Amino acid sequence: MSEIKSNHPNGAKPIQAVLATLAYEPHELASLAEKVAPAQFIHCRETDAEGIEAALKYVDVALIAGDLDDRFIRARNLKWVHCDHSGLTRSAKPEIFEKGLLVTGSAGRSAAALAQHAFYFALGLTFDVKKLLKSQSEHAWRAIPGYDKKLGLAGKTLGIVGYGQTGREMAKLGKAFQMKVVAFNRSMVPDSEDVDVMLCAERGDSIESLLLEADVLMLATQLTDVTYRMFGAEQFSKMKQSSFIINMARGEVIDERALINALRSGEIAGAGLDVFAIEPLPAESPLWDLHNVLLTPHMTPGLPDKRKRSINMMLDNIDRYREGRPMLNLLQKRDVFTPKS
Repeated sequence: MSEIKSNHPNGAKPIQAVLATLAYEPHELASLAEKVAPAQFIHCRETDAEGIEAALKYVDVALIAGDLDDRFIRARNLKWVHCDHSGLTRSAKPEIFEKGLLVTGSAGRSAAALAQHAFYFALGLTFDVKKLLKSQSEHAWRAIPGYDKKLGLAGKTLGIVGYGQTGREMAKLGKAFQMKVVAFNRSMVPDSEDVDVMLCAERGDSIESLLLEADVLMLATQLTDVTYRMFGAEQFSKMKQSSFIINMARGEVIDERALINALRSGEIAGAGLDVFAIEPLPAESPLWDLHNVLLTPHMTPGLPDKRKRSINMMLDNIDRYREGRPMLNLLQKRDVFTPKS
């Protein structure tokens, strides 16, 4: 356990002591220590259970690498925890709201890469990359019947479910590919030149028109009690037979059994999947071998400034916390996810 000290004037809402378990370089940790000064800044390795337990007896802020667990919920003085990753599903527990604990995350730090990953799937499915690679391995020229009738992405409709930072990047790329963009979000968001039609659950809009129209449907929504298995047999039955679904959200946003049935029957044309209900994906899952599925093991290439983006979010949120302003990526009650048996 190490302590970093510096002399920076405190803000209007004081921070007394900070625990950090981030595996960052010394100069990066120092930038956080300087920001919270004159508060005490304690750094522990994520595996240092004894040091973390000791610090949690008195710190009021924690900057941690993973999800919060019962140790943080039990900590009597803790007021704010930042989890340095994007998906906060495992931290979205009812107990944190009962306690009044503020929990924020680093959603958006990889948004551009996730959107590019989604378009890797969209292009791979549209261009039928599996058959192309098979033809290449067999040295077969123009061996795919009907390939000359295929259409690219231009002029097609991109549907986006979840218009957060990743959804926004998806919309930008959709426009770059000359697609019509239709987005569905749970809450109201400002209009964007990258979105042709914005649907909003809070306004009473239904997702049905998006399902009927989308040629490529990209999921970038949070996993909550509301979005759990949001896409099942009913939704697949409304989609075009020529459509693709791409999941960059969480595996349990889709009913996998219903998805497998829809893919096998030809109810939809294909799927690009980076996330799954059970991870690692079991070897016996049919998804491995379906001809119309592209999958990746919940792994996306990074961005060169990914860590800097995370640090900037924390630095910004420190100011927001002290000044009592709305915080970035703050968990809300509607984000709660109750694990399903």
